[in-house]
Amino acid sequence: MAKELPTRKEDYSLWYNELVKKADLAEHSDVRGCMVIKPYGYSIWEKMQQALDKMFKDTGHMNAYFPLFVPKSLFEAEEKNAEGFAKECAIVTHYRLKTDPQNKGKLIVDPEAELEEELVVRPTSEAIIWSTYKKWIQSYRDLPILVNQWANVVRWEMRTRLFLRTAEFLWQEGHTAHTTADEAVRETVQMLDVYADFAENFMALPVVKGRKSEGERFPGAVDTYCIEAMMQDGKALQAGTSHFLGQNFAKAFDVQFTNKEGKLGYVWGTSWGVSTRLMGALIMAHSDDDGLVLPPKLAPIHVVIVPIFRTDEELAKISDKAQEISAALRKQGFAVKFDNRDTHKPGFKFAEWELKGVPVRLAIGPRDMEAGTVEVARRDTKEKQVMKLDEVAEKIPALLDDIQATIYARAKTFRSEVTTEVNSYEEFRKVLDEKGGFLAAHWDGTPETEAAIKEETKATIRCIPLDAKEEAGVCIYSGKPSTRRVLFARAY
Repeated sequence: MAKELPTRKEDYSLWYNELVKKADLAEHSDVRGCMVIKPYGYSIWEKMQQALDKMFKDTGHMNAYFPLFVPKSLFEAEEKNAEGFAKECAIVTHYRLKTDPQNKGKLIVDPEAELEEELVVRPTSEAIIWSTYKKWIQSYRDLPILVNQWANVVRWEMRTRLFLRTAEFLWQEGHTAHTTADEAVRETVQMLDVYADFAENFMALPVVKGRKSEGERFPGAVDTYCIEAMMQDGKALQAGTSHFLGQNFAKAFDVQFTNKEGKLGYVWGTSWGVSTRLMGALIMAHSDDDGLVLPPKLAPIHVVIVPIFRTDEELAKISDKAQEISAALRKQGFAVKFDNRDTHKPGFKFAEWELKGVPVRLAIGPRDMEAGTVEVARRDTKEKQVMKLDEVAEKIPALLDDIQATIYARAKTFRSEVTTEVNSYEEFRKVLDEKGGFLAAHWDGTPETEAAIKEETKATIRCIPLDAKEEAGVCIYSGKPSTRRVLFARAY
């Protein structure tokens, strides 16, 4: 079949890139580093959006929208944030083109249309949002502000990969303002829990909740919390972050409020976000050499029905039954595709829907109609079973629940298998090169040690797990005392 993939073992990177393209998820754009998200891929992102948006609203947040362009002076206001993103910023300097008098038909920048102030194309929105909050906030009565934005951002990456790292990507970013530090920290942790809930219960992706080291912290944040996931090639992927901003942005933009006692003080802030990078996580955590393996909760199509027929009469009888099953499943909220194309053979269709990760496939032929049965194939384990035609619509929901649970359990077992406690730098390097995965190791807490390990091994501290137990030990690199293990890994 033309859509065959390279295997993960042969070339994991090529397997990923080819799967994204051949499963009709996305493709490279004519703009360097950017991508076109195709309808099938975007429908998965929409399912993610819908689930997350409900979770945000259930926790009291509302959606808003802020400008794509940020005046350079505003962007510079919070020094650490500006410095952290400076190398990735795209800048607008002019507002008009004109026809080149030396070469008609060609356009050039009009030198007379230079902007009074350069505009940064947002790599993140803290600057424009906090400058807006200054207008919204005067009193404690104006707080808290619980706002989320669904948007695109631009970070001019030099090395890109579809979904994982592109010059422009889609995301959501929450930005909240509070009267106290405790309230802001609670918000930060709450949204981390929302992300973990979504990853585990919708993406079937087990994650570690933790805090970032100072060296990995979001620029301008006091503290960064994260969820870290493990991909099948033994590399980690940061699946979401939630930042306690303290008063850093409030001070940078002079956002103050009068409290109940009439005293003036700076607002406390948070920001948090996930992006289309989650699409990459979904693909790399679950898929196999035959294509996507999609958790039912995020699958655009839950069930595909493939008729096996030779004559129009046979197709008509099968179609009637297929429509009956489809209607019963749709009433229960499931998306069903009846693939009655006469341009492709059943084998081609089986491979195509397997490639696209549809969780359940039903195959119905004349013999099935006579016997009152249907062949049911599940995508995750490739197992097949025979069900009664009259019972299939009742049994499919439980089967989809089992597929969701099985995909999660498999990913969790894999993560456990590639999580290793190491107690020396020699062991650390050996496990990292030969096995990969998460390495639980003691670290002395210094940025110097963290930077040295990263320089020598390309492994970073993914997080300090929130559930890490106190344990006396010595740093694998410096030999200095340590009180708990942190998780290292090579990462995307």
